[in-house]
Amino acid sequence: MSDNIYVYATGMIKFGKHMDKGIKALTGDALNAVLADCDLSLSDLEAAWFSNTGWGISDFQHGIRGQVALSANGLDKIPIINVENACASGSTALHSAWMAIKAGVYDCCLAIGVEKMYYPPPPPAADGKPKKRSMDGFISGTDVEETLKFMEKMKAEAAKKKAEEAAKGIEPKKGKPHSIFMDFYAAGSRGHMKAYGSTQKQLAIIASKAHNNSTMNPLAQYTFPQTVEQVMNDYEVAFPLTRAMCAPIGDGAAAAIICSENFLKKHPSSRVVRIRASIIKSGSRIGENDICGRASRAAYEIAGIGPEDIGVVELHDATAFGELYQTEQMGFCPIGEGGILAESGATALDGKIPVNPSGGLISRGHPIGASGLAQINELTTQLRGEAGKRQIKDPKIAMAENGGGTLGMGEAAMAIHMLEKV
Repeated sequence: MSDNIYVYATGMIKFGKHMDKGIKALTGDALNAVLADCDLSLSDLEAAWFSNTGWGISDFQHGIRGQVALSANGLDKIPIINVENACASGSTALHSAWMAIKAGVYDCCLAIGVEKMYYPPPPPAADGKPKKRSMDGFISGTDVEETLKFMEKMKAEAAKKKAEEAAKGIEPKKGKPHSIFMDFYAAGSRGHMKAYGSTQKQLAIIASKAHNNSTMNPLAQYTFPQTVEQVMNDYEVAFPLTRAMCAPIGDGAAAAIICSENFLKKHPSSRVVRIRASIIKSGSRIGENDICGRASRAAYEIAGIGPEDIGVVELHDATAFGELYQTEQMGFCPIGEGGILAESGATALDGKIPVNPSGGLISRGHPIGASGLAQINELTTQLRGEAGKRQIKDPKIAMAENGGGTLGMGEAAMAIHMLEKV
């Protein structure tokens, strides 16, 4: 059994559109990136956990995804375990590798997440009409009955709003296609506004921060700045969320090599980062889903620290409301004051608790199976002091929160990782 487990190396590719590359090529790029971060080779890896959510939907590779993608890049024969846990897949792969080393089964493991979400237009079918790729499977983690009820509620709210605007002579806005998850976040935002008085401007401040942080991250999908006004004036996805407040889909890959104390003695490195806690929790269909609060409290207890000890955070901001809400659940401010926290500047790069220095999902991008490991890459880089212009001042402990899917009134899965500078 290994008491201390370390992130030995991390790597990721630039997130975005890689129209000329498939899963195998993206996997190879991530492998090259993580190996370039250390002096190890593929032969040092004893087992691998491969994270992916959509390869089955897009190219019908429903099984043995890791074996297919990794063997094409020279990694085979070792145990390869496939992981699918919605948007929390990447961090679930890391947690699983961590457990195996913690149990003493292996000393050096790979966690890798790869996602392909942009494709060239498919050829026309026999009838001449273009075929459509279905992304419905990405809602596989959602409770169907609850989702249908929610959709009906959203339709009723939209109809009511349209009628009220028509009575006032307001021209209706033309809606644009978007993920149903944006409707979930929008509903959460409106509920928070009603209960605590949070504002659309506070959401815009969060999104603007993310976009501006990403201008200093060459691996981010978006690298252009956004003012608060530009965020608020972008087109509405679902009130109060504008497009600039919502994470884009994208292609991407990220990886981490983790190891035991024994392995580190044999392969010394001054750039390792200790994994102080690794937690996975599941949501509930009954009552309020407090998954983030439960997972965070468990991680704090295992690590023997509190929110006040965290120096930098990467969290799952699929929308700006995700950051507002999760900073409350993670204990960085009282419940109801996430917007106030952001508006105060506390979550900026030079603030008391910097959040998403990478640009977060909103701007770094969200290739589903790779996002959790991209968070680990950013936090490891920050703790090493290698983040360049976006470097946080001397962080000692970092925290990652990665949620996935929807169950009842919240996430279906959530991973929390605590990393510590050695």
